[in-house]
Amino acid sequence: MLNDVLFYALAVLALASAVMVFIFDSMARATFSLLTSLLCVAGVVILLGLNYLGIVIVLMMTIEMAIMAVFMIMYMMSPAGLMPMTMVHNSKGSAVVCGVLFVLLVIGIFLAPWPAPEGRPPEDVTMDLGLSLMGPQMLTMMTLGMALFATIVSSVVLATRRGRYDRLGDELDAERADDPVRGGVGR
Repeated sequence: MLNDVLFYALAVLALASAVMVFIFDSMARATFSLLTSLLCVAGVVILLGLNYLGIVIVLMMTIEMAIMAVFMIMYMMSPAGLMPMTMVHNSKGSAVVCGVLFVLLVIGIFLAPWPAPEGRPPEDVTMDLGLSLMGPQMLTMMTLGMALFATIVSSVVLATRRGRYDRLGDELDAERADDPVRGGVGR
């Protein structure tokens, strides 16, 4: 009973927050609404018994949305993406495409020949799921993760022309920050 209530609550919240992505008029709010939707989906996946996959979704989506928010704050012209803007482009065309796709997916659900379960589940479901997802490529994926992290750090370093040592001197002992434009953080 509790699992059913949680399932339906998470499903409704996932759907509602996904709709809010297109209703909000700021990138920051839309980002956190999308994160809420994806975390609810992860909760549903966990309720379905796929704990490993659910935790992976939580970790991936949380980190992805955090990185997106950081880049949004760094590079967007509107501070922190809070200025009003439209989140929908070609609303009529996208509504038609979404409607047609939804109908096709529902038809596919009812017409697909679903396989009957056979045999017993393995003893270590997490290990088998990891092998099924990654296979022998775990080292490759770990290396790719480090390369992506290095790319993010490098882009942040290259995006800033001045650091704290430029502003306040090598010993950080300058009375006033040497900012090219007055009125900023280091007045």
